[in-house]
Amino acid sequence: MLLVEITQRNNEEVLTASSRQVADKFEKEHRHVLESIDKMKEQLSTAEFSALFMEGKYVASNGKKNKEYLMTRDGFSLLVMGFTGEKVLRWKLDYIKAFNEMEKELKRLYSERQKWEIERQKGILVRHILTDTIKMKVTDSPHKKFMYPNYTKLIYKTIFGKTVKELQEHYGVKRKESIREYVTADELKQIESMEMLVSSLINCGWGYNQIKGFIQENSVKMLAG
Repeated sequence: MLLVEITQRNNEEVLTASSRQVADKFEKEHRHVLESIDKMKEQLSTAEFSALFMEGKYVASNGKKNKEYLMTRDGFSLLVMGFTGEKVLRWKLDYIKAFNEMEKELKRLYSERQKWEIERQKGILVRHILTDTIKMKVTDSPHKKFMYPNYTKLIYKTIFGKTVKELQEHYGVKRKESIREYVTADELKQIESMEMLVSSLINCGWGYNQIKGFIQENSVKMLAG
């Protein structure tokens, strides 16, 4: 188990350490650690305490639900401030290192999520461009309504090497959800690039089979770029 984990609180992610694990690593009885935290609860305002500690439950080996606390970096610092003993300094340093490493990971996740949101919005615009291009440039026929889904299948197969059904099973995509909700920002960008390419080729008067052949022949070069 990690010393520090990412916990969801009030629709935001915070770094926390468990009172149970702190008790274990600092060689203390968990009930004594809980008592120390409860004493702080009496001395702090509700807002101050809730910013530092989150009360929860865990299932013990006997199946009983017992109390524990998840603490933020500041809550941890406040709790262990008075801890003494031969191994205490080492564990304090290890926890500081763990908080710092997980903070870097949390920042990376935020950055990736922001990048994904940007690509998702771009993808919506690109998809409209492709559907509008098909609507305006492809000659009316009974097969026209299948053009966009067929291009989507071609693009997914080219990028992921899987059919739409295989991708849905791979990601566990639920009904009415899009595969795009499950892929990375970089993969969204690849999908957008392919859709823009298809739009351009349709504008040049190319048909489906011609576009399909071009993409299949040049897929490695396009994806590498």
